[in-house]
Amino acid sequence: MSLLSSIIQAGTRFQQNLDRRTTSPELQPADTGRTPESQLKETGTDDRFTPSGDSLTDTGRRSLQKLPLADYKQTVGQDLAYIRETLRHKLAEYSQNPSTAVSVSKSDNGRIEVNGKLADDVRSRIENDLNVNKDFTESFRRLSVNEPTLHFMDNALKLNQAYGVTNSLLDTLVSDNQQFNGLQDLVHRYDSLRRSAPTATAGATTHRNAYAFNLNTRA
Repeated sequence: MSLLSSIIQAGTRFQQNLDRRTTSPELQPADTGRTPESQLKETGTDDRFTPSGDSLTDTGRRSLQKLPLADYKQTVGQDLAYIRETLRHKLAEYSQNPSTAVSVSKSDNGRIEVNGKLADDVRSRIENDLNVNKDFTESFRRLSVNEPTLHFMDNALKLNQAYGVTNSLLDTLVSDNQQFNGLQDLVHRYDSLRRSAPTATAGATTHRNAYAFNLNTRA
């Protein structure tokens, strides 16, 4: 009986010593002064970037992947093509060089303005023609809100796919319900988010009014 007791006591002491070694602060891994780069090599991760794997929710990934970006681009592309061709026809109509650089924007009162190396009388006549052209003014209005939204989304999605970098504005913009991810839904939410940004509501309006379509120029 004394031998059995000795064995039990020895086993108990061994377990207690093992527990103390596991929980003792002195035996916990210490900060060895390793740089983030060396830790990155060992762990394969970098906290400076959000990885594109399991860190993103499945719902969020599916919502982004299902965005019909090609359809959005086609819709915007139709207005781009129409405005480009209309301006080219106007240059030809008034015997202007087809490679003349022209910029079209809206004034504060909503009137179409044309800028470029044009004689004042020619520029004024082209402006008048464009302002009475309802199809042109509507196409330009749509483009002034659709193109900035699409440009933002395209860039954010490319960064997400290439580097796994998330964008909180994009996450807010996209609905988990694909029925509410039409281009106009996204444009409306993007515009609302810009207006409510801390940088002042007037800034969003100014940004929209500053939109310009450029023909024969990289600007």
